[in-house]
Amino acid sequence: MGVQGLMTFVETHQRIYRDVRFRSSRLVVDGCNLLYLLYFDSGLDQNHGGEYAAFEDLIEKFISVLRDCSVSPYVVLDGGSDHTDKKLDTVTLRAKDRIQRAHRAAVGGRQEKILPQLVKMVFKQTLARLGVPLAQCYAEADQQIAALANEWKCPVLSNDSDFYIFELSAGLLPLSHFQWKAVEQRASGSYIPCKSYNVSSFCIFFSFQQQLLPAFAALAGNDYVKLQRTQSSISWAQFSPAGRGSHLEGLLCWLRSFHQPREALEAALGLMGELTTQRKEEVRHGLYQGMEEYQLPPSYLKNFFIHGMAPPFPAGEEVAGLVPDWIRLPLTQGRLTPDVLDVLLLQRMSLGCPVDRADMPSAYLTSRPLRQVMYGLLLGRGRPVQVQERDRDGLELRLIPVQPALRGVAKQLPLDSLDKVEPSQRLQVLLKSLGVTEASLSCLPPQLRLPVAVTCYWLQRAQPPLAERLLRALLLGLSNGDALRRRTGLLIQNGLPQQKLSVAVSHAFNQWQACLKDSMHLNQLLGFPLPEPQIARLYEGTLVHYLVHRMSSGGRLKPFLKSDSSCVKHYRIMLSVIHQFRPQEASTPSEEQERVAALRRRRRRQPLDDLTVDLQQLFIQCTDDEETAAEVRCTVRALEDQDLDDMVSVRTRYKAKERLNRCNTPELIRKEERRGL
Repeated sequence: MGVQGLMTFVETHQRIYRDVRFRSSRLVVDGCNLLYLLYFDSGLDQNHGGEYAAFEDLIEKFISVLRDCSVSPYVVLDGGSDHTDKKLDTVTLRAKDRIQRAHRAAVGGRQEKILPQLVKMVFKQTLARLGVPLAQCYAEADQQIAALANEWKCPVLSNDSDFYIFELSAGLLPLSHFQWKAVEQRASGSYIPCKSYNVSSFCIFFSFQQQLLPAFAALAGNDYVKLQRTQSSISWAQFSPAGRGSHLEGLLCWLRSFHQPREALEAALGLMGELTTQRKEEVRHGLYQGMEEYQLPPSYLKNFFIHGMAPPFPAGEEVAGLVPDWIRLPLTQGRLTPDVLDVLLLQRMSLGCPVDRADMPSAYLTSRPLRQVMYGLLLGRGRPVQVQERDRDGLELRLIPVQPALRGVAKQLPLDSLDKVEPSQRLQVLLKSLGVTEASLSCLPPQLRLPVAVTCYWLQRAQPPLAERLLRALLLGLSNGDALRRRTGLLIQNGLPQQKLSVAVSHAFNQWQACLKDSMHLNQLLGFPLPEPQIARLYEGTLVHYLVHRMSSGGRLKPFLKSDSSCVKHYRIMLSVIHQFRPQEASTPSEEQERVAALRRRRRRQPLDDLTVDLQQLFIQCTDDEETAAEVRCTVRALEDQDLDDMVSVRTRYKAKERLNRCNTPELIRKEERRGL
């Protein structure tokens, strides 16, 4: 939700806070708020596809600090959209703003607070690996977070301004004042310096009746109250001392003369001027609805965290029966995307908006066929409906009707018993959707099977078609994992300049991430017929961008690979599998492409040094064509990379043999020196 301007207002009155040394307690964590704050406040890259490994490290450090201070975190995440759509206007405005910011980031290179596509998955996977209790709500989580904290009599950790309104028995610990990086130690144990907020302190400070806080939030304007045009005629600042305070301070001063929320709201309606009867009822309904959001229900998460019980689905009769019972538990565990609720209840899907220029098509067009399969499984054959996808079209937000798709085995899988379908059938649906076979993936380690299948799908559908160097950069990142990331990280720390964002490269990898994200969601719905890959150890956006830049500028990749033969082996296997599915070129090859192909054929019959000379001559002839020149440079690097360890071993044997011969013939060495050789 969020009360407009409230947190900034409280920050200007620091005496409301109380300094505390936090330790030895449960802590209910607003997961979405923590996720955003950790990523954005840490300076991690936002524009090159995500620094997932560094984000994973940050989460691990945060959880380690909590445990060192004997704090037990319980993380709660938002779920799907409210089925009544009462927040739709606010969500739409934020989506439009995100499209504008993503375009500015792509054009200007600034950080515009655009969350990379797979950050939420990394967050959930890391917490699961660390054994941190996590719950994903069916809708927005604020009420359930506050209700659980009150039942357990422990504080909430969040920066959401709505928690300044909820009556929390143990108070709120604002994330902006939670100094987890400055943990202190005493003989009695470690603690985290932080500040605590309580609504009673707020009301005492402003001489204000506590029961009026929900009315204050509704009149100030939150995400559920749509009264901006009407409220603009009320200048709340006029009620502040001397008429010079903020609108929130003026509103607080005005509310002091009331004792009950109802009389305050009716008086506020009288300040809004002449309203039609219909408009007056709309305003009244909106204000009361806004107030109701701060009435706490019983917590349904307590039984989930303690006993692992799936909460009942709280929606009304109008959506009863649309969500199968088996879906509730994996949804609450975070093992199933909440997008399935939006599809089931609203027939709608809100897509992300990665950093991309407005003149590029949406990155999610490539992965749409995967989502159509998911829509088909969720909505079935008996419901002739379309799903409205909220996606970017240039700088505009569009609702695009998309038809669910069911083909082959998928037609025989009913949603109500999807979890009981034979694993082989579920696997067949997934592989058929990605356009690969089980046999083609059998030579790969389990963790690489889904990413390689996704890459085969991406290679066939990416628009524009992919340059070879993009594929190789991606596979180098996949095959080398942690070792390659660490090495690249050290280079960057030692002053490696950050390359300018390439529009084509960025768009291609945005498509790959969208394909991976949607295939993982489909894999979740099908009950994980393929193992779910650990994203933070699989893909690093900044790394693959750097590798493409290095190949395009003629840099060598051998230093990144020569120390790990198993990674080179995985790289070759993946390349072999993916090239089985590479689409055939429909167009006639250009003269330069034919020359490159000829050079590839001559490779086995020609020494590497001679071949490099030929490629360099070809590069000189192609200097007027930047793309072709880049492809030639890429070919040189690719030919080196294909038989990297063979080249290293051959050159090493040759040099060793030369040194041995020179040591055995000292007279020959002296003759060469006299001749000036």
